[in-house]
Amino acid sequence: MKIELRNPTRTLEIPGAMSVQKLLNKLDVNSASVLVICDGTLVPTDAFLQDDAVVEIRNVISGGAG
Repeated sequence: MKIELRNPTRTLEIPGAMSVQKLLNKLDVNSASVLVICDGTLVPTDAFLQDDAVVEIRNVISGGAG
């Protein structure tokens, strides 16, 4: 599986199929702080990712007018 992490941008290859939550645990990433996008679609933490998936992990950014 190809993993593209943002902020800082880097790419990883992780073999095997697994759930989003297992992937985030392997990467030591808090699921509440990121969005996981697989093949262009936002996916929940209980989704299962295939070995050939292309996954993008983006940090959640919040803010507003002061």
